[in-house]
Amino acid sequence: MKRIISLIAVAAVLFACSKQESDLPEDQGLAPGMIGEEKATLSVTTTYFSPDITFTSATAGGIVTVTGGTINIVEKGVCYSTNPAPTVAGPKVSAGGGTGTFTVSLTGLDSATTYYIRAYATRKNGVTKYGNELSFTTLIPPTFGTMTDIDGNVYTTITIGTQTWMLENLRTTRYRNGDSIKHVTDNSEWANLRLATDKGGWCHYNNDPGNDAIYGKLYNFYAATDTRNIAPEGWRVPTKEDWDILVLYLGADNIQYPTNIQYIGRKLKEAGIDHWLAPNPADNVGGFTALPGGYRNETGVFNRMNSHGYFWSSSSQNGHPFYRELKFDIENVRWGQYFGPAGYRPFGFSVRCVME
Repeated sequence: MKRIISLIAVAAVLFACSKQESDLPEDQGLAPGMIGEEKATLSVTTTYFSPDITFTSATAGGIVTVTGGTINIVEKGVCYSTNPAPTVAGPKVSAGGGTGTFTVSLTGLDSATTYYIRAYATRKNGVTKYGNELSFTTLIPPTFGTMTDIDGNVYTTITIGTQTWMLENLRTTRYRNGDSIKHVTDNSEWANLRLATDKGGWCHYNNDPGNDAIYGKLYNFYAATDTRNIAPEGWRVPTKEDWDILVLYLGADNIQYPTNIQYIGRKLKEAGIDHWLAPNPADNVGGFTALPGGYRNETGVFNRMNSHGYFWSSSSQNGHPFYRELKFDIENVRWGQYFGPAGYRPFGFSVRCVME
């Protein structure tokens, strides 16, 4: 009888020890094989990818790490809310168990809405640890309108964030005051515009009027910045700052010149290969619908239609004009600045106007 009671007592002690160990929070227990040494530490960091923010979706993620031992992570992911300090009791997207770097897609979001996000990691004992809180705002749905230039050309317009842009390339042949912009087809005459009294000029790509309806006209920098104003009343040729506002709204994280702004080109370019060469990584989420109108260089030679789109800004630095460049085979948008004779003002690029 005494032996039976002793065995029961020993079993009870062993059960109690086992129960007590399993109830310890994992990041407070000693790592296996490290008795008396460091404790295991769980770290969670929240991330998100700003170029992937759209009207109703975003890409978020996190980094879950364990140091000094082993912790069993049964679930990691991102929780989100329109209020600060989201928890797993609310909306969340799981990335499965374990540690490491992960990303998830947040879908079904409301447009023009600020969301708060936190990465999380849940241990097998049910305790959840949260990462730092970040926030982002989904894009505002675009609105559309129309405007008319001095020649009577009607353009669709689009409001992107706080700006309203022409949705088409400029096609006017006259300045705002009614003066004609010189139409130049001859290469030598085009090359010598920089020496003329009236330096502004325009052309169609390859001198083909059939390109006008889709790609608009190409204008040299003299015409784009003439004080008589190439832009219709209430509009202007965008400054470098105007372009910066656009790409920042679409998720750019670096607008310093010179730089290729990663991923934002795909939000600006017309999607598909109707006008752009393949592969054209583009979704046109921003709605800008940039087209590959190519250019005419300072000697009058045409190049790069369907592969490149070049757009003037009205800004220059030390006499050298700034422009935006998009390309058929990359997702980037480039800030360019021409250096060379006369700052390469004789180049012919497309023009998109922005509302004043």
